[in-house]
Amino acid sequence: MSSLSADSAGAQEAAPLVVVAPGASTYPGPWARVRSYFRRPRTPLWLEAVFIAWLCWLYDDINSLSPLRVGAAFANAHRILRFEHFLHLDPEAGLDHWLDGHQTLGWLAGNYYDNVHFIVTLGLVGIVWWRFPEKYRPLRNSLVLTNLIAMVIFWLLPTAPPRLVAPSVYPDIVGLSHSFGSWHHGTLATAANQLAAFPSLHIGWAAWAALAAWRILPRRRWRYLVWLYPTLTAFAVMATGNHYLTDVVAGAVVFIVAQLVSDRWGAWWTSREARRALHQAGRMSVVGSAD
Repeated sequence: MSSLSADSAGAQEAAPLVVVAPGASTYPGPWARVRSYFRRPRTPLWLEAVFIAWLCWLYDDINSLSPLRVGAAFANAHRILRFEHFLHLDPEAGLDHWLDGHQTLGWLAGNYYDNVHFIVTLGLVGIVWWRFPEKYRPLRNSLVLTNLIAMVIFWLLPTAPPRLVAPSVYPDIVGLSHSFGSWHHGTLATAANQLAAFPSLHIGWAAWAALAAWRILPRRRWRYLVWLYPTLTAFAVMATGNHYLTDVVAGAVVFIVAQLVSDRWGAWWTSREARRALHQAGRMSVVGSAD
């Protein structure tokens, strides 16, 4: 009996000390599971779909106010035009008339304006999520924040595009070229916010796409070429009569602000998780030394 008691005492000494409160569950609670999703390098696809659905709902909700804000949208557009004329920085009409005289280029620009930003942006989101999960979260956050800032501005400052303010001065190249999936005519026109010229989300998305490509191609000597994409987009949105130069600059500023906030938030989160890991490692070492 004495040897059995000694063996059981030795086993008790070797076993780790685990203290569980009475009635406590060993399974993580719902909030712990939610937090675990946000600690992953890339969140599940269903959560990304929730983000996209929420942004679409928000955009549609702002779009539903458009019929009530036409007067304010045209007034804001005329203010932008007066501001650009005062600075002698108003290239939109010249670019628009030049493109209107080149039918093939107009058709290409119209299709570029209507479709390329969706294909490039969503394609890069998928590539970064799948192949570069360690870079995904800050890029995803900046894209979401870019959209949110722009939508707040759409709500506060509705702005009509040049093609609606003065159709004779700014021809609607997208409508005239009958581009594929045009958002200017037919059923799709009701789903698009026609009074959201300021800022240009085309530029915000294009700048984001260029940065995403830049970050996933760190050792490619030709990666500087990715910045031609937002440059070409700036030409397309102005030459098709859809945006002012002011919209282009504002879209770039919105993206820069969103990216800076996202990067700062990412650095804070990484530091917080590192401190949490060190704290837990310290607690484990204290428990181990006590054992």
